[in-house]
Amino acid sequence: MLFRCTTESDRDRVTAVTVDEPISWIPAERYLDELGQGMYRPEWTWIAEEGDRVIGRALWWGQPASDHPLALDCLHVDASAGDRTAVAAGLLTASLKAFAEMGARKLPLYNLTLPHGWREDPAVAAALAWRRDAALAAGLTDEVERLRLEWTPEIGIPAGSGSLVFAKASDEEFLQVFRQIAVGSLDCETRRNLASKGAEVTARQEMDFYLSCPGERGWWRLVRTPQGETVGLAIPSATPYNRNVGYLGVVPEFRGRGHVDDVLAEITRVHAEAGAELITATTDTGNAPMAAAFARAGYRTAQIRLIYSAPES
Repeated sequence: MLFRCTTESDRDRVTAVTVDEPISWIPAERYLDELGQGMYRPEWTWIAEEGDRVIGRALWWGQPASDHPLALDCLHVDASAGDRTAVAAGLLTASLKAFAEMGARKLPLYNLTLPHGWREDPAVAAALAWRRDAALAAGLTDEVERLRLEWTPEIGIPAGSGSLVFAKASDEEFLQVFRQIAVGSLDCETRRNLASKGAEVTARQEMDFYLSCPGERGWWRLVRTPQGETVGLAIPSATPYNRNVGYLGVVPEFRGRGHVDDVLAEITRVHAEAGAELITATTDTGNAPMAAAFARAGYRTAQIRLIYSAPES
């Protein structure tokens, strides 16, 4: 069996692959559209070949300006392949090795979207099982489950209390608040990075990530009391597809006072007043306070995301 990245001549073979399992996948139309935008690329598209047959496909995605892919969007192995886990693990291992050899300092993650309540659906659980086993075998052993939430205009803009001030600030001021918020965070990735890298590196990486997103830096606001005390930060952001709740947080000394509702209301207001028809957000299933805040603001759970990533040294 041969595992390799594709060339332009493979395009029809790649787009001919269809997925008949109840799990997220990328259809031909979207692949071709985003291939034209540079979010999918032939060198990021990997296939498993047996003779002249394509029996497996891995579609890695990145931003148009990315040097390396950021995430695996779609993994499929034909049921006729026999051991689907082994084929998928081989495909992932080969592609991840190639990305590392091309200079990727952080390996892309596997972003798997499932319907809400997937544990009660045997077909979805079966489609997930061999993909999860393949991800773990390929070294993507850190697993996080997240809620994907949505706001639409008919929900209405949540009312803020009016007790906080939202103001522009310098990068250094934002970086300082990122450092403060990392302490005691319930976000799995933040906690993992804080333990392995410390607050300074964790804060810098989180800030750099949001600076790289399609949202505008001018949307960012520090959150303060009327007396000037720093409460947290609000980062309305965007993906290549829609506006989203990028990052919000409250510093430790102001937690537990309901300020998160005001911060989320402000981010929602910014997007809604700009005409957003859809605002998306994600939060870890284990971050109960944040999930509750989204529920109070009217955000609905649309999907579940399982994220598999390589442990960072």
